[in-house]
Amino acid sequence: MPAAPAQPPTACRPHLPGRSLHEIATLIVLAATAFWATGHGHSAYAAESASRPNVILIVADDLGWSDTGYAGSDLYETPHLDRLAQQGLRFSQAYSACTVCSPTRAALLSGKYPARLHLTDWIHGHARPFAKLKIPAWTEHLPEEETTLAAALRPLGYTSASIGKWHLGDEPADMPERRGFDVNIAGTGQGQPPSYFAPYHIPTLVEGPAGEYLTDRLTDEACRFVREHRAGPFFLYLPHFAVHTPLQAKSELVEHFRAKLKPGMKHTNAVYAAMQKSVDDSVGRLLTELESTPAARETLVIFTSDNGGLIGPTSNVPCRAGKGSAYEGGVRVPLIVWWAGHAKPGSICPEPVISQDLFATILAAAGEEVVAKRPDVDGLSLLPLVTDPAASLKREAIYWHYPHYHPGGATPYGAIRAGNMKLVEFFEDLHVELYDLDADPSETRDLAKEQPERTKELRDRLTTWRERVGAQMPTPNPNYDPLKDAPPKRAKPAKKPPV
Repeated sequence: MPAAPAQPPTACRPHLPGRSLHEIATLIVLAATAFWATGHGHSAYAAESASRPNVILIVADDLGWSDTGYAGSDLYETPHLDRLAQQGLRFSQAYSACTVCSPTRAALLSGKYPARLHLTDWIHGHARPFAKLKIPAWTEHLPEEETTLAAALRPLGYTSASIGKWHLGDEPADMPERRGFDVNIAGTGQGQPPSYFAPYHIPTLVEGPAGEYLTDRLTDEACRFVREHRAGPFFLYLPHFAVHTPLQAKSELVEHFRAKLKPGMKHTNAVYAAMQKSVDDSVGRLLTELESTPAARETLVIFTSDNGGLIGPTSNVPCRAGKGSAYEGGVRVPLIVWWAGHAKPGSICPEPVISQDLFATILAAAGEEVVAKRPDVDGLSLLPLVTDPAASLKREAIYWHYPHYHPGGATPYGAIRAGNMKLVEFFEDLHVELYDLDADPSETRDLAKEQPERTKELRDRLTTWRERVGAQMPTPNPNYDPLKDAPPKRAKPAKKPPV
C-alpha cells in the first residue's frame, strides 16, 4: 500500500492539545461580539440569523458503543473524541434507529422511525428467497415527500453540506443536492467506498493524488466548507465511510497498533484501530478549524454512529452481539454533544435516546418549535438533557422494527425499550425475550417466562406502535425451503488484515 501523501497546504492543522474547547468557544464569542458591534448586522433577519448556532453532525459508520477510549477500549486511541466527551455531554444509553445503516441515516435526517418511512434495511438489502418469511416491499430510498434536516434549516438561513457517505437512494432525485443540501461531496448510492485510498472511484468526489486517504480527504473538504462559510449559520453533515469495510488504513498507523497488541485484549484488529484513529484525527482537525475561524456565532457539535460495531473487526463487549442484531450490540452507539455554554463539561446522561432525536434537537437549537410545526416527527429534542443531564424526556418508549434477514444471521424482529425493560419479538416463530437492562446490560437472562404480565404489556405496546406508524410486516414465504435456505457463513478474518 502506498504511503500516505504529505498533508496538502489547504488541510487543517492538527488539533492543538493545549487549547480547551471552552477557550475556543470564548474566542468565538469575542469574535462574534466584535463582528456585530461594527455594524455588520444591518437587517432584523441578519441579527436573528446571527443568533443561530452553526451545527456540525459527524456520523461514523459501524462504530460500536465501546469503540472509543472514553468507553474503555484497550486498543483504540481516540484522544479527540475523549476530549470532546470530557468537555461536553455524552450519552451512556444512546441508540441507533436501526441495526443497519440506511434506515438510521434516514431517521436522523427526517426525524422519523424507519418503520414509518418504510425504509427498514440497508439499501439494497439482503436476499433470502427460500427463508421462512418473505420480506415486505420496502422503500429503497428516502421518500421524496420527507423534509430533510437540511431542507428544514434552509428557511432559517442555513447553508448545508453533506460530505461523505449518503446511501439513501440511487437516482439523481435521491441525492443530497436534491434533498436540501447546497453542497454534496462524495455522496452517492454507494454503501461503502471501492477503496479508502485514491483513486476512490466515487463519482461525486474529484479524485485525489494516488495514495491519498479518504477519511483525510473528507476532512479537508469539511474544513474548507467551514472556512468558506464562516459567516454562517451553516450545517455540516459529515458522515464518514469509516470504519465500514473494506478494512484499509494507513500503514504507519496499522504498524503502531500491531505493536500494541497483547494476549487477552478485547479489541485486537490493528487495521480497524487505525481506521478509527483516522476518524478521531478528523474530529481533532475539524475542531482546530473552528478554533482558527473567526465564526460569528457558537457551534453545536454532535458525534455518533449509525449502528453497532460489526462483529469480527471489533467487539461490543459488554453489549451482546453486533451490527444486524436485535441485541444491544447492534443498536447501542456512542453519542457526544458539545455546545459551549449549554452542555455541562464532563457530564454523562443515562436517559435512553435514539437517532431521530437529533433532527428535533438541531432544529430546536436553531430556534424552531419542532413539536408545534412538525407533529409527525417521532424524535424528541435533547436540549432539556443537554442543559440538565439528570432530566427525563418522559418518553413512552423507544422502538425498533427490522422485518429483514441480515447477512450476519439475524432474523426479522421488532423491539421495545420502556424504562429499564427491553422486549424483543422474533417474527419467524413469534417468540419473545425480555431483559432488564439495568440489572443485565449484556442481555444474558431472559425474563419473559418469569414476568408474563410485563411481557404481555410490552408486546401489546409494540403491536400498537407498529399499527400506529404503519410498519410493514414480513409474511409467510410460499417458496420456503429449509433445504435451500441457509444463513450466509461469516467470512473468516484474514491471517494478515489488508492495509
